[in-house]
Amino acid sequence: MGQDKVAEYKAAYETWQRHLAALHEFFLEGKRIDPLRLKGVLNREARSKRLYDQARLRLLGIEEEGPFDQDEGEDEDEDA
Repeated sequence: MGQDKVAEYKAAYETWQRHLAALHEFFLEGKRIDPLRLKGVLNREARSKRLYDQARLRLLGIEEEGPFDQDEGEDEDEDA
C-alpha cells in the first residue's frame, strides 16, 4: 500500500471530520449561524466528504470513475 495513498486518506478523513463537526455544532448543538455561513458549512462538508470518499476508494484500490469523481458546479468560496 502506497504511503502517499495512506497520507491522502488520513488528511481527507481529518478534514471531513473537522467540517462534519462544524455542521454538527449547528444541527445537533443548536449553534446559531447566519444563513450565508450555513451555506458555506454545508458546502465544505459535502465537498470534503466527496474527497474523503475518493481517497478511500483509491486506498482500497478502486480507482475507476464513478459518481464521486465529479465536482460540477462547485465554487471555491470556502469562507461563505
